[in-house]
Amino acid sequence: MQVADAIVVGGGPAGSSCAWKLREAGLDVLVLDRAKFPRPKLCAGWVTPEAMSDLELDPNDYPLSLMTFDELHLHWKMLSAKPKSRQHSIRRFEFDEFLLQRAGATVLRHKVREIQRDGGDYIVDDAFRCKYLVGAGGTACPVYRAFFHERNPHNSALQTATYEQEFAYDWKDPACHLWFFDDGLPGYAWYVPKAGGYINVGLGGMAEQLKQQGGNVRDYWGKFVDKLTKRGLVSYDQYNPTGYSYFLRGDVDIVSDRNAYIVGDSVGLATRDMCEGIGPAIKSGLLAARAIATGEEYSLAGINRFSGGGLPSKLLERKFAGAQ
Repeated sequence: MQVADAIVVGGGPAGSSCAWKLREAGLDVLVLDRAKFPRPKLCAGWVTPEAMSDLELDPNDYPLSLMTFDELHLHWKMLSAKPKSRQHSIRRFEFDEFLLQRAGATVLRHKVREIQRDGGDYIVDDAFRCKYLVGAGGTACPVYRAFFHERNPHNSALQTATYEQEFAYDWKDPACHLWFFDDGLPGYAWYVPKAGGYINVGLGGMAEQLKQQGGNVRDYWGKFVDKLTKRGLVSYDQYNPTGYSYFLRGDVDIVSDRNAYIVGDSVGLATRDMCEGIGPAIKSGLLAARAIATGEEYSLAGINRFSGGGLPSKLLERKFAGAQ
């Protein structure tokens, strides 16, 4: 049986950030992930300056694909605006592998199936033992299922559904565009150019609201790509989008239990206005690592519930999260 001080289940930004700081604190850390890195990862892939700061990364020193936007191009019906808002776009398959390698932890490809407590330790699939266990495996995280699901269930009203594709494309417009609520979509669509000749286009909406309207997020795809063509942004005939789901930030009560912790999408931490999940995932991983290393309480209080601020964020929260 392989033994480590801490096992992190999931090697995405939440898990790798946690592993990184645990290693810095002197713990022996094992990361288990069912995928082999680098692995494809659906994501619009924008990263905030706050997230880069939390990672102690200067964008100028990041060695892989990165673009910086100093404003966003926002569209709602006939209205458009270009608010100042510095953001970065990355390619997730590069970004995630970079963070995982930087963490310096042992990484094994393994799909976790069963977790048991054994005194003060945790046994994973009768093959791995640890004192500290961190669930960073996304919405279906096995640590969440084993120890947190019944007492801290996800709120279906806060579930989002996305449909998107990233592909090589010689884009001409270097701006990031967002279209809100087109054709009744309870969410928004995006055009995010990436460095090195790639682009991510997609759309997302609140799953329960879509169901109440008698449809799903895929129903909006055709009109969206027509819009991209008519605007001269993307002319492409090989679309093959796929989707995934995650949760916005709710009133989360229990995020640790003895020496088990949940972080990132296993908690449901995406912001309530822009549905952005990378920044909150990173911060939660860092906070969990600090709690393990110092004995401090692990709390989500320091993680912002919003990407923006003021009235626009409140209006978006009302549209996405309702009165939740």
